[in-house]
Amino acid sequence: MADLTGFDASQHEPTMDNAPLPAGTYVCSIVASEKRETKAGTGSYLLLEFDVMEGPHKGRKLWDRLNIWNPSQQASEIANRTLSAICTAVNLPVPGSSEALHNRPLALTVAIVNRKDTGEPTNRIKGYKASSTATNEPAPASNAPGATPWD
Repeated sequence: MADLTGFDASQHEPTMDNAPLPAGTYVCSIVASEKRETKAGTGSYLLLEFDVMEGPHKGRKLWDRLNIWNPSQQASEIANRTLSAICTAVNLPVPGSSEALHNRPLALTVAIVNRKDTGEPTNRIKGYKASSTATNEPAPASNAPGATPWD
């Protein structure tokens, strides 16, 4: 048992529904990024966390994993092309670090696919492009709660 003395649920926004977002295009921004080691330990990937910035799903989260540092040349090439699409969409061709990509609006094309491990539906980012609301300046950061990054 854990002591929850002092916790007041009315002081916190409840967690949002974890159901996949409907397929479509969403204006988002990268709010977090991290280099992580693969489960196999043979390479690393860049984990990107996105916040939906507008519309009825504002504040929801999406994630993408870019296998940039992978022994598979094909996986690495796909990841580098995806990163190129992201950099082009936010008009930052030479980011220097993944943090430089944070809080810059871009449009994500999102699909619903079934997870390989459970068969449950989940979102998958299928493309990146410049957003009609995008500027060259980072947008304000959002701390809205959302779904978990497991797919």
